[in-house]
Amino acid sequence: MPLTFRKSFRILPGVRLNINRHSWSITTGGGKHGPRQTHSSTGRRTTSVDLPGPFGWRHTRKAKRR
Repeated sequence: MPLTFRKSFRILPGVRLNINRHSWSITTGGGKHGPRQTHSSTGRRTTSVDLPGPFGWRHTRKAKRR
């Protein structure tokens, strides 16, 4: 089993800094069933929403290569 590292820090209310072995990301939003925006250091952007019950929605866009 490989070792993993992941840590999340709350910077401000509604803003989190997430760190793992390969990258870091900033997550904003996410109140009660509100949308969340995540921007990763690798260029990935994710929008997600938790809906009532076992439902949720997620959309991820990868960075364009230059």
